[in-house]
Amino acid sequence: MSDDGRTRIETGEAPPPAGPYSQAIRSNGLVFLAGQGPFTPAGDQPETFEAQAEQAFSNLQAVARAAGADLQHAVRVAIYLRDMSTFQAMNDVYRRFFSEPYPARTTIQSDIPFSIEVDAIVPAG
Repeated sequence: MSDDGRTRIETGEAPPPAGPYSQAIRSNGLVFLAGQGPFTPAGDQPETFEAQAEQAFSNLQAVARAAGADLQHAVRVAIYLRDMSTFQAMNDVYRRFFSEPYPARTTIQSDIPFSIEVDAIVPAG
């Protein structure tokens, strides 16, 4: 834990950060999960959008679990899609990771260099 009460969360079950950021930070009873894209921990990317979305959410779940938390308890999720035509396919995958009551959510079309990125806030486990 740092002097300001923040604890970095790391796991090899998700891709390592691609820049100067943490996979997650635990602070004040919450875990702030950094955006996860459609890459395996080894850096590979599945071919179909559905498989890419599944990978992104699986990565997010892996980081949540490393923090002792679970996506099922997420209070907020943000989803960034390169192409909004994938919105319904993303929702189909989303329902595999979240259930009622669903977290608050924002879905944004973004000029990201891959198909999907997701982040979340979950209560600390």
